[in-house]
Order: sequence, then C-alpha cells, then structure tokens
Amino acid sequence: MGSSSLVTTPGVDAELQPGGRDYRRYALLKEQGLQIQTPSQDALQHVRDAAASTGDEARLSSTDIEVLALTLELHNSSSDTVILLTDDYSMQNIADTLHLSYLSLSQRGITKRFKWHCRCPGCKRDFGKPVDICPVCGTPTCLVRQRFRNEKKK
Repeated sequence: MGSSSLVTTPGVDAELQPGGRDYRRYALLKEQGLQIQTPSQDALQHVRDAAASTGDEARLSSTDIEVLALTLELHNSSSDTVILLTDDYSMQNIADTLHLSYLSLSQRGITKRFKWHCRCPGCKRDFGKPVDICPVCGTPTCLVRQRFRNEKKK
C-alpha cells in the first residue's frame, strides 16, 4: 500500500447506493483509485473481541467491524501510516482501544475512551452482556457509559 492509498471494504461498497451526495463522492474516490479489500477472519474476530471488552458491540454494524478490521490488518502489515477516517464515536473508541490512528471528518471526535454496559432504567440492574428487555422487571434496557474514577460527576 502506497503512502496515499485509499482503501475500503465490500460492506461500505454495498451500503452506498447510486444517487445522492455521498454516493457521488464515493464514485469519485473509486475513479481516483479507491481499493476495496476484505479483512481476514482473524482481524474481524480481534475487533469483535475489542468491541465486547468496551461494550461497543451493540453500537457497531457489521460494516463498522469490517472497516475496523481492515484498518487493523493494514496497520499490522504495513510500514506506512494507516489512518481510519470516521465520525462514528464507537468506531473511534475501538480504534483507540486497538491503538489505531483515526481522524474525524466533520466532528470533534472522542476525547477519551469509553466503556459501555447494559442497564435497566426501571430497576437499575446492570447486565454484563446486552439484553433488550430486563429479565427482572420487563423494562427495555439501554447502554450507559461506565463512569471512570478520573471523571468528574456532573
């Protein structure tokens, strides 16, 4: 991979449908040499494991995981700088967790890593894994950011 190469995944290619501003930009990038590559199963699993450890797995699409896995794979196999371009905070959180470089395109970006856990807003119980409905009281659950010691209470 050259120092100015652009690479994406089949999932991104499939998500962008003809028409609209995003597709036109994408088509221009393809005309300029954007490459489409599929990440390895090992890289995909590594990203899934990282997402499970931070609680981001429910917040990432399969395409998000695919893009992160390709970034990880290129980072590990290239001496060139590999940079993930995304405004998605969960993707930035995983990239930071995996020590991958990333840049925001139109937003500020994350300022620290987050860890998420599943909580029932009804009975306030926490769950280790995401569940849609609380098995104790039947209330729909939500993902909440874990508070770290160095964070100030608001």
